[in-house]
Amino acid sequence: MAAVNLEDEDSLIPAEIKLPSQVFDVAFHPQRDVIAVGEIEGTVTIHSYSTSEQNKKLMELNHHKKACRAVAFSSDGTYLFTASKDKSLQAVDLNTGAVAHTRRKAHDSPINCLKLITDQLIATGDDDGCVKLWDRRTAQCSMEIKENEDFISDMECDSERKILLATSGDGSLSVFNVRRQKLENKSDNVETELLSVAIVKGGRKVVCGTGEGALNIFSWGEWGDFSDRFPGHPQSVDACVAISDNVVVTGSIDGIIRAVHILPNRLLGPVGEHADFPIERIRLSRDGNLIASCSHDQSVKFWNIEHLKTTSLAPGSKKKEAENVCGATSDNFFADL
Repeated sequence: MAAVNLEDEDSLIPAEIKLPSQVFDVAFHPQRDVIAVGEIEGTVTIHSYSTSEQNKKLMELNHHKKACRAVAFSSDGTYLFTASKDKSLQAVDLNTGAVAHTRRKAHDSPINCLKLITDQLIATGDDDGCVKLWDRRTAQCSMEIKENEDFISDMECDSERKILLATSGDGSLSVFNVRRQKLENKSDNVETELLSVAIVKGGRKVVCGTGEGALNIFSWGEWGDFSDRFPGHPQSVDACVAISDNVVVTGSIDGIIRAVHILPNRLLGPVGEHADFPIERIRLSRDGNLIASCSHDQSVKFWNIEHLKTTSLAPGSKKKEAENVCGATSDNFFADL
C-alpha cells in the first residue's frame, strides 16, 4: 500500500536515516534538531536532522553488549539514558561521550522499555513484568514491583508526574503511584497483549494498543475495565503516541502509520509506512510538528503531522466529515484510499 501524503505540498521533512541493523527505539533531543537511535546490535547513534541540509551522524556509542531497546534524553539534553537486553541501565554524558552512570544488573531480566518521569526519577520495565523506579540522586532503585506475568511493553505518565501507566503482554494496564512508590491499581486482563499506551482528552482518557488491532480506551480513575473500544486496525498496534488531546498516531505490525481521532473514534487515514515491516516505536518531536518512526527495515523516518494537531471532530460526525477535516490541509490526504 502506497503511503498517503498527509502534508501540505510545500511542507518539508528530513530525509530518512538508514542504519546497519534493526532499530528498537528513537528519542528526540529536547532542545536541538537531534535524534538518538538504539539498535539491535547494541549500538547507540546520535544524528542531526534537517530539512535544509543532509542529516549527519554526530556520535556512535558501543556501551551495551546486547540490543539497546530504549533511549531517552534528560530534559536539558545533556544526558542520554539507555536500557538494554543486557539488563543494564546507563547514562551517557553527551558533552564527553562517556558513560557517566551504570547499573549493570538493573533487572534480572532484559529491559524492554524506560520512561523518564523527571530528571531525577526513571522508570524501567522488563521482559518478565517487573517495573522499577530509579532515583538518580541516590543511584538506587526506589521501587520494585512485579505484578505482571509478561513483558512490560510501554509506559506513560500524567502531566503532573504523579501516576505511571504500564502496559503488559499479559493483557493488563498497571497504575503506579510515583510519589507513594506503590501499585495503585491494575486493570482486568484481556485476552490479547496490551502493546502501547497514550494519554488524551486532557488526561481523562487512556488509549492502549492491543495485539488484535483494537484500541482499548480507559477512563482515568476507572481502571478495572476499558470504557470504549475501537477495532480500526487490521493487525496489532505496537506503537502509539498522542499528538494532541484528540488525535493519536499509531504504528502497526503491517508497517503502516495511521492517524486516529479519539471520541468520536475515527480512522483519519495513513500518515506513512515502512513497507511491510513492523513499526517498533513512534516518538513526537519537541515542537510537536514531526514524528519519527522506526521499524525492522533498519531505518528511521520522519513525518510532518503539524496540520493534524488541530483536528477535532464533533460527536456523531461521520467518516466523510473526518475526510473533510483532514482534507482541508491537504488535497492528497485520501487520494490513495
